[in-house]
Amino acid sequence: MLTVNIHEAKTHLSRLIEKAAKGESFIIAKAGKPMVKVVALAPADGIKMKRIGFMSGQMSIPADFDSLGSNEISQLFNGDA
Repeated sequence: MLTVNIHEAKTHLSRLIEKAAKGESFIIAKAGKPMVKVVALAPADGIKMKRIGFMSGQMSIPADFDSLGSNEISQLFNGDA
């Protein structure tokens, strides 16, 4: 397991975090004495992020959606308003 001193950890924190997130845990030491171990967090059990289709069945779109307001728009563009 990789051991880095505090100064090196501060200098390369982003790179070290990326490694930890990929499963490569490491230890941060102070004056050669191990202080903390950095590991990736495990996803919470039972909680799934549902994104696509999360509002399925909760709203409807009218059949004439594409023509809604077409008369008013036509009047505005043709100057008949």
